[in-house]
Amino acid sequence: MSADEERAGVRLTNLDQPLFDGADATKRDLVDYLDAVAGRIVPQLAGRPLSVVRVLRGQKPFMQKNVPKYTPEWVRTVRVWAETSRREVAYALCDDRRTLLWFANQRAVEYHPPLFRAAAPARPTHLVIDIDPPGADAFGAAVRAAHLVRQALDDSGLRGAVKTSGAKGVHVFVPLDGSAPVEDVAAATRALGARAERLDPGLATTAFIREDRGGKVFLDSTRAGGATVAAAYSPRIRPGTPVSFPVPWDELDHVAPADFTVRTAVGLLAGGDPWSDLMPPPQALPAGLIEEGHTIPIARVQAMHEGKRRARARRDAAG
Repeated sequence: MSADEERAGVRLTNLDQPLFDGADATKRDLVDYLDAVAGRIVPQLAGRPLSVVRVLRGQKPFMQKNVPKYTPEWVRTVRVWAETSRREVAYALCDDRRTLLWFANQRAVEYHPPLFRAAAPARPTHLVIDIDPPGADAFGAAVRAAHLVRQALDDSGLRGAVKTSGAKGVHVFVPLDGSAPVEDVAAATRALGARAERLDPGLATTAFIREDRGGKVFLDSTRAGGATVAAAYSPRIRPGTPVSFPVPWDELDHVAPADFTVRTAVGLLAGGDPWSDLMPPPQALPAGLIEEGHTIPIARVQAMHEGKRRARARRDAAG
């Protein structure tokens, strides 16, 4: 079998090279996997400014936002103002299989879309809680925390779907009807995290500063605005090349992230699209949840001020 071939008009090269150290996969495995799930992952990426994580031979992985100069003209792009770097960034829009295969040939392993479409950046399509356990061997704790989030959703009159992150935790997605602006979605996310934390403060925390978490599971409620989240079915740059995979709530206690890899995931799909099937219909956010969230400080801002305060305290203590 040749190490080069062509699909959908995309020339694929060096397919038999190892993907990265510890991947247990070649570039061909990545291409074959993404091609097999193109009909499932492209709808999640289409129309959204896409960030990818690439891993080139002999280099460390890096996140790519700006498309390179050699990007084919048929790859659609959108220019977005980046406040942090004070410049416009030209993001790709992965709207079709051809673009996905081009990214795969660029050794783009991870696919991180934002929670909004380029045509409506102020109206998130999903509310997300990113559940991050304290260690790579604490997935069970992340699952227990996910059930807290599900209970908080139920208590708030909302429903969500859950997937492994492909790393060490899980993601809970709540589809939205587009009626709430980004500020209200961010507030509701903070309130949902706080409600889940109150259900079992010994297990879960919303503390943004890592040293304040006390070994608990972090309920990250900051994934609103311009933040990105690994898409369902996206591979991850982890040993064995696991993928972010949808799981029914009643099966979450019986899975592990390593169950789903670029080598095994397609067979587990059985021709279906569980992320689409498990996702509830779009919902409106309850007014009470939004109101509660607006009383909770924005975590990143609060952490920045607290970090400065602690730095001053350390300087003062040092004399």
